[in-house]
Amino acid sequence: MANLTQSPHFDYQPIIDREPFKLPEGKRVAVMPYVNIEHFPADIPGTALVPGTLGFTPDSLNYGWRDYGNRVGLYRMMDLMDDLGMRGTVCLNSDIIHEYPRIIEEGQKRNWAWIGHGINNAPANWIGNVREPDGSLRMLSEEQERIVLETVLTSMEQALGRKTKGWLSPFLTHTDNTPRLLEEYGVEYLCDYTHDDHPCRFNTPKNKLISVPYTLELNDIPAFMNCGVSSEAFGDMIIDQFDVLYEEGATNARCMPICLHTFLVGQPNKFKHLKRAFEYIAKHDDVWLTTGDDVNDWYRQLYM
Repeated sequence: MANLTQSPHFDYQPIIDREPFKLPEGKRVAVMPYVNIEHFPADIPGTALVPGTLGFTPDSLNYGWRDYGNRVGLYRMMDLMDDLGMRGTVCLNSDIIHEYPRIIEEGQKRNWAWIGHGINNAPANWIGNVREPDGSLRMLSEEQERIVLETVLTSMEQALGRKTKGWLSPFLTHTDNTPRLLEEYGVEYLCDYTHDDHPCRFNTPKNKLISVPYTLELNDIPAFMNCGVSSEAFGDMIIDQFDVLYEEGATNARCMPICLHTFLVGQPNKFKHLKRAFEYIAKHDDVWLTTGDDVNDWYRQLYM
């Protein structure tokens, strides 16, 4: 039998071998809506609803569909979350800061959390002479990766007036240097691994970087664009996930990330079912409507 190796970045810790996880005031579930707010340069192919025009310049069909999220969809989501007492954890392309400053203003008014999510979300990034065809960080040298991290973290600190606590790598892909570099730059949590219902520590030199849960299951891009899930079914998925975690959370609290993109669930036909699911969650007792930053702070206070 071939030797199997686990990730070197964190230890295997089965949930049955841990002490029950606790949340503030004995809450059962920490519900964390992640809102991906992304910039796609107009002259570079990006995420496409209709791939047939990807090679066009301009690709007005797909660019307009994506831009709807930053012009309309986001504000529809904000209104709903305001009504329900939810705050977003924004996975932010740093280009948003100068391309769409009104988005920053509105998020700041709501005290949303902001985590780094690369420079922009085009599927081709130029760092020095290296072109990443899928927009990921996976092939960058340490020097090139430092350029990306420093660009994003510095821009965010200048615009937001505080250091960035969290990071989600573009396309959830990183190098083996990424956790160490994030810790070095003072980032406290990384969301790239969707492997647990609880935060956990990474194996980094200072033992200070943690994983805060993220998800590919309750994530509108894979659901709609890879799996062909209907808008109604996506709302049902959110409710079903919540029901199971709420039941389990009576004895061992859970985190429930919900990962959203403004140009998908911000569309009216999909938003209807997001609204239904969020209203269902909000009517329950013992639910912590929170952010990745707050879960990070709580875990550090209680468990580190």
